[in-house]
Order: sequence, then structure tokens, then C-alpha cells
Amino acid sequence: MSAVIETDVVILGGGIVGASAALMLVRMGKRVALLERDFCGSHSSGVNYGGVRRQGRPLSQLPLSQRAHQIWGRLHELIGIDGEYVRSGHLKLARSHEDMAALQAYAEDSQGFGLGLQLLDRAELRARFPWVGDVAVGASLCPDDGHANPRLVSPAFARAAQRLGAQVFEQANVIDVAHDGQMFQVRSAKGLTVRAPWLLNCAGAWAGTLAAKFDEPVSMQSGHPAMLVTEPLPMVMDVSTGVEGGGIYARQVARGNCVLGGGQGFALGPESARPGQAAVLDILRNAAELYPFLTGAQAIRTWSGTEGYLPDREPVIGASTTQPGLLHGFGFAGAGFQIGPAVGEALAELVCTGGTTQPITAFSISRFQPAAFTPNRSLHAGTVIQLPRGRSLQ
Repeated sequence: MSAVIETDVVILGGGIVGASAALMLVRMGKRVALLERDFCGSHSSGVNYGGVRRQGRPLSQLPLSQRAHQIWGRLHELIGIDGEYVRSGHLKLARSHEDMAALQAYAEDSQGFGLGLQLLDRAELRARFPWVGDVAVGASLCPDDGHANPRLVSPAFARAAQRLGAQVFEQANVIDVAHDGQMFQVRSAKGLTVRAPWLLNCAGAWAGTLAAKFDEPVSMQSGHPAMLVTEPLPMVMDVSTGVEGGGIYARQVARGNCVLGGGQGFALGPESARPGQAAVLDILRNAAELYPFLTGAQAIRTWSGTEGYLPDREPVIGASTTQPGLLHGFGFAGAGFQIGPAVGEALAELVCTGGTTQPITAFSISRFQPAAFTPNRSLHAGTVIQLPRGRSLQ
């Protein structure tokens, strides 16, 4: 059944960035329609590791990350559930003296951002976290970082926005977009048409399709982080952990299960992925070395998802350079869960005030555009973007 809706803002993508933007916008008095081709929080925002960490982020992201830290502290107030969010601390392990030097350098460089990092040498690490394997020579601890359940948190942002009046449309596969010089027109495969002066591109790994249609192509690659969870075990791990240089990350939840991730899986198709045997075996090998108490533990489930990675591993956040009213928020390279609510807030601020409280200039999509690039202005004067059959903008 066809229907036409007029609103202030239309958002493509119901992950944590799009859903939090919807929530912030309705709290600021805007009418919002959010379109998600599947279910809100069902892709990368709902199947990630669940780390809520500031430690280890590029310095350019720390102002937004610090703002997100404040928002996470009000999570129950905002979305109505605690989302299993705990400020357990985040322990980043060093497996070599070179890794430890890198952690020390990061601690020095990030001093002005209030992370409160604590550097631990081998003896201090053993005394405080005796369950860490002997392979670790030291660590950096961010005491107020933590973790949450993404399967609960990400959809809850969309539900909270809906309770305040946002119109949320799930299984709304977007097939074309038009702009008549004043309004965007977004049409779904089921006949729903939404008209609005603002369009937020929060479509995750698929957001590059829409950006390219507005003459802002980006080279975005898909990645598929491998994940697994163990059987319930005695409580041992009291912090969320990662490793300098990557390779593995792990946390233990209140039920005793350990959630672990590392490496890359593979795509089964445009909308699904699997971790693969090789990636799972690599996680298990690393786990036994870094967390000996996990030796012999049974993995009861494995999974993966699809993330978008830009060449510099930094996201795109902010206004389009070619189309007024179009805002982007995508490309978080597997690290969008913690920062997502602050990005949603920044996009809402751009709509409502024309600026943002936190700096986002470094994340402009213009950094990928050649200096001599001339946009095809004909696209922005009523041209309809028609995708091939079966394709989606999300």
C-alpha cells in the first residue's frame, strides 16, 4: 500500500548512529522518519563485540568519544534500559617492549583528554590481573571504559525515538532517492515515500552507494569481524580487554560467558557474513595464550557482520559538499558502538543549529574528493536516483 509522509528529517539506517540521531532530533522537537531495510540494530551495531572504550582511539575522535562517554552514563534515562552497560575498565595488553612503548606514547599524547590512563608494568599487571597470560609484558588501563550488550542497546535507541514520536519503518528497503531543489524524496520498495528537507546517510557499510549518487564517491571496503562466545565459566575477567596492535579482544559478562573477537570472516552475500574456521581457530589460539583460564572452554556460538572501512580508517561525519541538506555518518571501521550516540547528537545539532558542540572537521567527506572535482549539478535538480533491481541504498 502506497503512502506519502512529509517530515523534517529522514534517516537511512537504523544502527546506533541513525537511531541515536533520531532520538536526539525528536528530543530537539523535530519530526523524524527512520527507514531501516532490515531491523534496527540487526547489522554491525547489533552484532559487534560490545566494547564501550575510548582508549586506543585516534586523537581526532577523542572529543566525540568523551561526549559519548557522558551520554553512555545517562543510558537508562535515554533509552529505558541499562543495556548491560558496565564501566568495568578497559585493559590494553602489550606483548612486547615495542608494544609497551606504543602504549606509553599514546598515554602521553592523550593526556589532555581526561582518559585517566594507568600504565602497568609486568609486576603491576600480574598483581592486579593474575589471570592474564605470561606473554603480556605490561598494559594500559582506562578505568572508566567498559562494555555493553549491543543486541539490546542499538535497537533500544530506535524504540526510544519511536516512543517520543519518531516514525520508524523496519524492512523498508530504499530503492530510489530524488531531490527537487527543496525536498528529498525517499521511496521504499513497499511503496512508502518520505519527503523531507534533511536526509541523514547512516547506512553503515552500504552508505557509500548514496554518497556516490550525490557525486561524493568514497573508497569503502567491507570487513567482517569474527566473533564467538563461550559457555558460562566461573567469573575471572573483571575488565574488557584488547591488545596493542590488534589480534584479539575479550570480555566476560555477568552470566559467565566470555565474548571474544579477532581477525576477519567472509561475506556470504550482500547482507550476511560468517567468521570462518580459520578466524575462529586463530581467536582460540590467541585466547589460550593471553587468557590461560580459557584453555579448554567450549565455544557455543560464532557470528560475524559487515562493517565499512574507509582508506584512513576514520569515519565520515558531517555535511555533504555537493547537496545542501544531506548529512553523512558512516565508515566507523568496526569502532562505532561507543562513539555512535555522540555522532547521532552531532548530526542532530547540525540539523537544528547548523553547527556542532564537538569538532568534526577532520571527518569531512571532502578529504576524499579531488581538488579538481566538479560535481554533476544536474543530479540535484529533480533527478531521481534509480538503483538496479534488488539493490538498496542501505
